[in-house]
Amino acid sequence: MTPLGAVFRPQLAPERLRSVCETAERAGLDELWLWEDCFREGGISTAAAALAWTERVRVGVGLLPVPLRNVAITAMEIASLHRMFPGRAIVGVGHGVQDWMGQVGARVESPVTLLREHLLALRALLAGERLTVDGRYVTLDDVALDWPPESPGDGVLAGATGPRSLRLSGEAADGTILTAAHNAEGVRRARRLVEEGRAAAGRDAAPHPLVVYLLTATGPDAAARLRAELAAEGLESVPDLGVAGDAGAVAKAVGQLVEAGADRVVLQPTADEPDPEEFVRFAAEDVRPLVP
Repeated sequence: MTPLGAVFRPQLAPERLRSVCETAERAGLDELWLWEDCFREGGISTAAAALAWTERVRVGVGLLPVPLRNVAITAMEIASLHRMFPGRAIVGVGHGVQDWMGQVGARVESPVTLLREHLLALRALLAGERLTVDGRYVTLDDVALDWPPESPGDGVLAGATGPRSLRLSGEAADGTILTAAHNAEGVRRARRLVEEGRAAAGRDAAPHPLVVYLLTATGPDAAARLRAELAAEGLESVPDLGVAGDAGAVAKAVGQLVEAGADRVVLQPTADEPDPEEFVRFAAEDVRPLVP
């Protein structure tokens, strides 16, 4: 069965999160995903709260921008989530939006090099290894976690868009997160690039889940809200991007992404979604039963 999730978008105030989490738990949502968008909510703090407020739903963070974080801190925080809430946390990292990184003085000359070094060190630390690293951006001197995860769960996912970062994700991450800017053909193309990276690194025998966001609008003004969001993101010219309509239409769009190579699909409401609790309920109770 394809896991189906929904996003709590950080345009909502942090104090709204508990209500959405409780709705997700009651409705039986598979996964609730959170974003660490500058300069809104922190990914680890919101994930910890969401996990504490629920008992069953899995909580994803997609994603943590690595220029903002020392890899040791990233490993400590992720390990803590895995140990406190075994099997329920899913965490992705990425090189971040470069304009935002520039605003806080964290922009680097080679974001892909930084992401590679961070991924390799992060996965090793979470596996309980002791590391000494002298990289271009990551430096560690005899570092190991006192409390590594007893089980790494899904491992570390990477957010990726361009060919270089997609190949890198296949090479150095345990899964890949794709933004809602990918239609079915974009998912197929991304899967090919990820597989190239996996093959080059000799990692093509292990599973590598592809998590894909699907921009979704429902309700009487759904089509207009979807068009407005695509226009605001400069994506109005991309064919078959996003879905507006009832549960049947959304489930069909989910199926198309799965057929193209997605392993998980996460419904992403528009930024002006009028009722986030209802959106989560709609995903879990109306769309989920229609997804194979």
